[in-house]
Amino acid sequence: MAKKKDEKTNVMRILDQKKVPYTPHFYEEGEGPEGTREYGVHVAQALGQDPERAFKTLVAKGASGGYYVFDIPAPDSLDLKKAAKAAGEKSVELLAVKDITAVTGYVRGGCSPVGMKKAYPAIFHETALEHETIYISAGKIGAQVEVDPKALLALLRAGTADIVVPR
Repeated sequence: MAKKKDEKTNVMRILDQKKVPYTPHFYEEGEGPEGTREYGVHVAQALGQDPERAFKTLVAKGASGGYYVFDIPAPDSLDLKKAAKAAGEKSVELLAVKDITAVTGYVRGGCSPVGMKKAYPAIFHETALEHETIYISAGKIGAQVEVDPKALLALLRAGTADIVVPR
């Protein structure tokens, strides 16, 4: 039996359980531009969203062996040196695509900071708190949730920092 496009994801169920209000948004899965920056902007534009409010989730491994979750606006690139400093690590390296599912439980393009296999330390770009709501992946390609960043950061026990490459 085929799943309905608007079926609740685990991310939505967790937000419901934790009483964090959200608005689901769905888009057609399809070929977007290559690269996470271009794809994130493409998805935001397809949904009529401001790309600055659409946050993409990136996972990195620190020099100590620990994993970290970084959420940044779709048009931006993660500054690995700033990210390492924010995480208290000597250095961090983005996870290889082949390792994303094993570490997070999500596939590339559908990675969400909510509901990963383990609760890794999360750091959002400081601009997240400048918006009334932001968009994050709902845990699968084709779905996003719009959520209050303060409530999301509280749920994840996440911090904020300047972690992007200057434009």
